[in-house]
Amino acid sequence: MKTGIIIPCYNEEKRLDTKAFIKFIQSHNKYHLCFVNDGSKDNTLKVLQDIQEQAQNKISIVDVKKNAGKAAAVRSGARYLYNRQDIDYIGFIDADLSTDFKDFKKLVDTLHNNDKLSLVYGSRGKGEGQIERNLFRNVFSKMVKMIVYLILGLPIEDTQCGAKVFKRNIIPVAYDNSFLTRWLFDVEIFLRLKKHFGSKNIMNCMYEQPLDRWVHVDDSKLGIKDALQIPLMLVNIWFSYTILSVFANIIEEGQVIATDDITIISTYNISQQIAA
Repeated sequence: MKTGIIIPCYNEEKRLDTKAFIKFIQSHNKYHLCFVNDGSKDNTLKVLQDIQEQAQNKISIVDVKKNAGKAAAVRSGARYLYNRQDIDYIGFIDADLSTDFKDFKKLVDTLHNNDKLSLVYGSRGKGEGQIERNLFRNVFSKMVKMIVYLILGLPIEDTQCGAKVFKRNIIPVAYDNSFLTRWLFDVEIFLRLKKHFGSKNIMNCMYEQPLDRWVHVDDSKLGIKDALQIPLMLVNIWFSYTILSVFANIIEEGQVIATDDITIISTYNISQQIAA
């Protein structure tokens, strides 16, 4: 069992706790760190290369030349790790380590010990541990949470927590297609899994685990302008995954009726895209 951890990075030169990453990976042989440099304009790439030198066989760097957002960065890391045959679980955490390695390892242990689960994700609202967040983020997150609940229709406490780990076989479902937004890809992942497993079974295939510690670090990449666009982004997600999806299903069903070969070709294409 080996776990790949994706760490998306954008202008993280001064925020990366290099000692923490090096200490962790040097003492954990069953983990592999995959840093994704998302078109950083500072010296983030050089810092990542310095980290990699300390454990070259256990650290990879995916260098994306043009900034595309956290969603695309995490997807790039997931696709890279999926192509490595030595990786069994694939997850991600934030570069500022707002969720620490101790909590992440607990997520991995839960996933490893339950064959029925495909995803274990952290929750900042269910536990009694050290959860620190400023007032604006606290109020805003509650508003977003309400809208997300209406879209998903699932009893999920915290969709946006930046700590999730997946079993390898579900990666094509979660990361096959590009995401619609730069930041709200977590919601899209849950919608994809809901469609895959079905509304009745989805909550039996994933588990929301309280975190013992989560601390918001200043200098967030999500600015006020981005935050104000979140409700509109959520509406776009809802429209694309519900209304447009209905029309897509109608077309797909018509193609299946026309010839069974289309079903085979479609399945093959989906599996090949994630391996590309």
